[in-house]
Amino acid sequence: MNIEIAGENSLIIYFADQTSAAVSARVQQTMHALETSLGSLLIDMVPSYASLLVIYDAFGTDQYHVQNCINQVLAQLQNAQPVAGSTIELPAYYSTESGPDLAQLASNANLTIDQVIAIHSEMEYRVYAIGFAPGFAYLGEVDPRIAAPRLSTPRLKVPRGAVAIADRQTAVYPAQSPGGWNLIGLCPTRMFNPQQQPSMPVQVGDSVKFMPIDRAEFLALGGEL
Repeated sequence: MNIEIAGENSLIIYFADQTSAAVSARVQQTMHALETSLGSLLIDMVPSYASLLVIYDAFGTDQYHVQNCINQVLAQLQNAQPVAGSTIELPAYYSTESGPDLAQLASNANLTIDQVIAIHSEMEYRVYAIGFAPGFAYLGEVDPRIAAPRLSTPRLKVPRGAVAIADRQTAVYPAQSPGGWNLIGLCPTRMFNPQQQPSMPVQVGDSVKFMPIDRAEFLALGGEL
């Protein structure tokens, strides 16, 4: 693990060169411990796959104190057990109507559409990071049988709620935006709503499981086609 200066009031902790569930759990543990250790001196933290950005109040403390706190927390967590996150179920309407890339992905994988749906919905995915847009949760890892590279030409508009795959990651688009992931369905759950608390249904360290629903259920849950 390395700790580096990331700005005038921020440090970044690098936990490993590659991500894994164990590394992600260590990031989450450290984040929770630093919330207690730094208290009001902490402005924000940004967890990612294998790193944690720590932003602190430069008027209340300095880099040396924060780095010392980080070192103490890391030492204490060496033998600590990972903290289990919540398991979140997200409904998903899988179909060629709601997932324009579903048929092609199935064909490329030498699978039927039903097999792709079954494989995708049987897995539990860890929330490794949230970024790109508010509420965009990077979930992994997708079964290698249905892993698919990003589109060579991104779409200008991907609808809110699109369930998508890129390489061995999957995600739900929280808002309409450009995107180059393979679209296999739609989720009616809002992934980001600033009018609600919490504003997102998932956080880093949680697990996500997709629950297949049909068209009528999707519309009844507020989904839009």
